[in-house]
Amino acid sequence: MSNESVYFIGDTHFDHKNIIRYCRRPFSSVTEMNNTIKNNWNGTVGKNDTVYFLGDWTFGWGHKPAKYWRRQLKGIIVSIRGSHDREADGIQFREFQELHAGGHDFLLIHNPNPDDKHQTKEQREKLRNWHGWIIHGHVHNNEMDRHPFINGEQRTINVSIEVTDYKPVSLEHLLSLNLDSIRRMRTTDSQPERW
Repeated sequence: MSNESVYFIGDTHFDHKNIIRYCRRPFSSVTEMNNTIKNNWNGTVGKNDTVYFLGDWTFGWGHKPAKYWRRQLKGIIVSIRGSHDREADGIQFREFQELHAGGHDFLLIHNPNPDDKHQTKEQREKLRNWHGWIIHGHVHNNEMDRHPFINGEQRTINVSIEVTDYKPVSLEHLLSLNLDSIRRMRTTDSQPERW
């Protein structure tokens, strides 16, 4: 790896008014939400850093396309397809990505559930046969018992934006946590519960 940093984030849902209520996001308006996410991202990521975006740029119709938001954000962005992402949004999506760093194997995918009927056959097979860590989005903060920031039992890392304080989380930070010693870690700001 070079001097540039690597980051992960998912589920921005730009312009999605109902996500504020659905996920209890601490914003009074879509404009405040959009600006906070954009400012947090650009205040964290450098222009030459790589950001793996784990799906769901926006939601539904009648909003600015994902490429609009992507152009406003720093970094070299690799987009993994989310359940609400479409090619019509003007972005090329990957179904998943493998990453090897710090002695760990990571699978980057939007939805961590191998039994979800909306997954492609290739995604389901990859998830069922994966033995490393899974970095994902999709679940937001709605299943925190099962999908906290880090679940050492399932070897999953949830980078849904509500769990990462509305900003990207760095690979360097993940590796500094000594992942294999963590049983659970609720959010990026909480103390890890060790084995």
